[in-house]
Amino acid sequence: MTGPDDDGGLRWRGAKLVLTCGDSLLVMRRDDIPTINWPGMWDLPGGAREPGEGPRACALRELHEETGLRLDPARLTGGPQPLPHKPGSVGFYFQAEITAAEARSARLGDEGAELRLMPVTEFIAHPQAVPHFRGIVAAMLGL
Repeated sequence: MTGPDDDGGLRWRGAKLVLTCGDSLLVMRRDDIPTINWPGMWDLPGGAREPGEGPRACALRELHEETGLRLDPARLTGGPQPLPHKPGSVGFYFQAEITAAEARSARLGDEGAELRLMPVTEFIAHPQAVPHFRGIVAAMLGL
């Protein structure tokens, strides 16, 4: 039997969240540190898996660390998707609608330079959004 956080035996390294609030998306600008991936670019909340952690648990832990938000795992939809920038690899992507109050209460943790709600259409077209996330967001939201 599989549980709500089963990874199906897939090899994966982390999980991301597509958090919408109306027609906007909660995004964070990555730190502008040359040694990290995608420095200074707009990113989705989420990150690397810890040992023994399932996909939903990973996404929700990272969300809390990065924004202070806590969501019920039952609010998340989604799952594994092929990574366009890493052929043969998958990532876990979850979507949830957050309330305006939740969006207002979000605060940056120890990482990131800025946290904001950005119109989804702006993110998808933004030259400073992590390129593969633009397509993943568009596909997940049917745009």
